Amino acid sequence: MFEKGVASSTQSHDGSHLRVLIVHARWNKEIVDGLVEGARTTMISKHNVKPENIVTKEVSGSYELPFAAKRLISNSQVQSVTNNDLLGNDSPSEDTDRPFDAVICIGVLIKGSTMHFEYICEAVSQGLMRVGLDTGVPVIFGVLTCLNDEQALQRAGMGKGGDKGHNHGEDWGTAAVEMALLK
Repeated sequence: MFEKGVASSTQSHDGSHLRVLIVHARWNKEIVDGLVEGARTTMISKHNVKPENIVTKEVSGSYELPFAAKRLISNSQVQSVTNNDLLGNDSPSEDTDRPFDAVICIGVLIKGSTMHFEYICEAVSQGLMRVGLDTGVPVIFGVLTCLNDEQALQRAGMGKGGDKGHNHGEDWGTAAVEMALLK
């Protein structure tokens, strides 16, 4: 029997110098909030990312995640260049002046009785991949695509009964640090 999920890395990842963006949907808010907290807590406690270097923004739904991620990444890159030019510096003066090193996009899509679910899943998946490839900034796919409410709760560590499941936000936090360090 194999253990499902991502295997723990054998390397230690120091994210103390990283700046990470979390963009999340408000749709299915209770579950999304748990996933955001899992990602945030993991980056801070396991990988030493400074809390002030984690920027969190929200959008209405998962379909809006690719646009928001691309716009926020671009704005951070432009702001960094503009501030450095104005200051005459080669390096940013504050952590908030630096571009994002990684982005985690978090949403929860739950299948209903129409084809809407399939269209949104496909569009969001392709859109987020494109943002990462176009910007050169790692984009972590933190969108649960579940067949029912119970699956979504399990994957957020909020399941009912004795087995609460596993909060996938924790894995996304680690993935963001790992991928940012590849840059």
